[in-house]
Formats: sequence, C-alpha cells, structure tokens
Amino acid sequence: MQPSIAFPYHDPDLQMFPHLQACLPDLKALFSRAYICLPPATQRHASLVDWLDKEAFFTVFPEEQELQIGEHFAFLYRNAARAAEPDEIIHLAYLDRLAFTLEGSYREQFMADVNGIGSAELPLIFQRSAKAWGTHPQNYYEIEHFVTTIGKLLFGKSLDYAWCHLVVQAAQLAEILPRVKNPDLSMVTEMVLRLQADIKTKEVDWLAWEDPFILRRDPEELKRERENSPEETHKRLAYAVPMVETMTRYALEDK
Repeated sequence: MQPSIAFPYHDPDLQMFPHLQACLPDLKALFSRAYICLPPATQRHASLVDWLDKEAFFTVFPEEQELQIGEHFAFLYRNAARAAEPDEIIHLAYLDRLAFTLEGSYREQFMADVNGIGSAELPLIFQRSAKAWGTHPQNYYEIEHFVTTIGKLLFGKSLDYAWCHLVVQAAQLAEILPRVKNPDLSMVTEMVLRLQADIKTKEVDWLAWEDPFILRRDPEELKRERENSPEETHKRLAYAVPMVETMTRYALEDK
C-alpha cells in the first residue's frame, strides 16, 4: 500500500497554489492521497476550492473558523487519522518544504527516501542534516538547536522537536492526539514527546532552507538579512520557548 501525506494548507493569497499544482504529479506518484485542511481565509478562493473538488487525490477538511497554528495542525491530523486505515503510513509535512524539494535539485533524494520507508521504521522523523542546517540563518539554527539540546539533557535523545517531516502510522497518530493539547506550535513537540520511546530518525539534506526558493530571493542575501533581524530571532523564540517549557513540564510529570 502506498503511503499518504497530510499537510496544512493556509494560503490566503494563493501564493502556494501554483506550487501545489506543479508538485501534484510527483505527489500522486509517491502517495495514495493527500489530506489537507483549509482555513476560512483559504476557502474564500472559489477557483482553488473548485480545483480541489475535481482532484480525487485530495481529502479536504474545511475549518469552520480561524484557528491557532497548533489547533490548525491538530484539526488536520485528527481528521486524517480518522479517515485513514489504522496501518496506513502517513507523512506529515509542509507544502513549502515539499515544493522546494520536488521542484528543485533534491527531488530524487526525497523520492528515494519516501519510497524506502516501511512500517518497521516508524515512527520516524526526517531530521535536518548538518548540510541542511548550514543553509539556514544562524539564529534560526541556534534557537532550534537549543531545543534539541534541552531534549537531550532531559530525555537522552537528540531529536528535532520542531520537526519538518514526521512519518507515522494512522493508529499511532490516533493514539497520541488526545494527549496533545497545546494550541500553539509547541504541539509538534508534544507529538514527539508521546512518540519518543520508539522514534527513529534519519538525517536528510533535502530539508534545506526553503524560504529563498518560495520568496524568490538570493539565498545568501536573505540569510544575512534574517541573521541581522531581531524580528527573526523573536519569531523563532516565540515558538521555541513554549517548546522547552512543554518538554520540561513533561519530564517532571513523567517522574
């Protein structure tokens, strides 16, 4: 059985719609179907909704109201777990990362890695390799690496608690979601905490920084700009601090 894929689709300006269309042939070659959720701001685009309705590949879960980012993700993952077969392998990913990978030079590596995953390797985090992290701004790396370091101190495992690509069986997803409560981005950390006793990892280069591709900017110029931006540092800390608080709370409760 081919795996499926789930990704949140927040696209109020339709910036990502051309990328979704460009990636569709490869997505269909790799996955049996795609689970996506649409916030109200994305649903207002009739042309997009029409296109999705005509593509049987997509299982769409419309949201009735705007949600916080963690609630948005949880809404998608809950519905995907319910719609899937219990043993179905689901790749939890992000469309901007998928577009960067499938429309660029990492396409073959990504496809080989997806096709090489079986149920025995799950749950699995595809983690950013040293090469992939080297493409990211330094403040981005340092802040997320700090989260990983705290995780290692608390739990003895070096994991990407702010993961970009997680692979699970639907039954595993359904089991952990009732215990995932945070409404912000730290809910992805909660997911790892609930899975980490059995989790495997694989470092990949294709999780290189996607922003220059999506924004059509020179990578080095944008990297320097972000590294010198207090706003970028604040943005990263805004989700990293709740992640660390969640990990610390979990470690204390576990004792």
